[in-house]
Amino acid sequence: MRTEMSEVVTIRQAIRREVVSIEPLDELERTHQRDALAWIDSGAPLCRTAKPAIPPKHLVSYFAVVDGDNILLVDHKRAQLWLPPGGHVEPGEHPRETVMRELFEELEVVPKHEIAEPLMVTCTTTVGLTAGHIDVSLWYVVRADGTSSVEFDREEFAGVQWFEFADVPLQRSDPHIGRFLAKLACARKCIDLQVYEPKMG
Repeated sequence: MRTEMSEVVTIRQAIRREVVSIEPLDELERTHQRDALAWIDSGAPLCRTAKPAIPPKHLVSYFAVVDGDNILLVDHKRAQLWLPPGGHVEPGEHPRETVMRELFEELEVVPKHEIAEPLMVTCTTTVGLTAGHIDVSLWYVVRADGTSSVEFDREEFAGVQWFEFADVPLQRSDPHIGRFLAKLACARKCIDLQVYEPKMG
């Protein structure tokens, strides 16, 4: 029992570190980050234990599959939205492990790079066929080749499609995806500056 409790505490601490690692984009994300940390620190269960929404607030790993200025979205049957792929974090599972598991289950993809810390955190009341619960979502980035064919879970998704960032259907997607794409573009620009900016001295 003590070992099991220790594992639970360790995973909770790891999840907390993921949230703390995020540099908020704006005041809304700061609010979501504070909410997520207070929820984690409260000792409340973090993972969904029964479908569709028990407990009504639970942790999700989104993963934005990107190639340059293009993002792969899935036409999610239940949510009735174009969304980044993702899935619920299982009890005892690190959110980055969720990304690896769901990538293969949903798209049959094994990433060619390590999954880095999340780029964004959001707390969203869901819509669609399972409306009314709250997803605390960690948004990760996975790089992929947009010219490769994509397999997908046809029970869960009506289809998949690559979109240029400017063409993402914002009105039929996650309410935060526009902010995420702006943050992703800014992060990529900062990385490019660090790589290509000549060093002085």
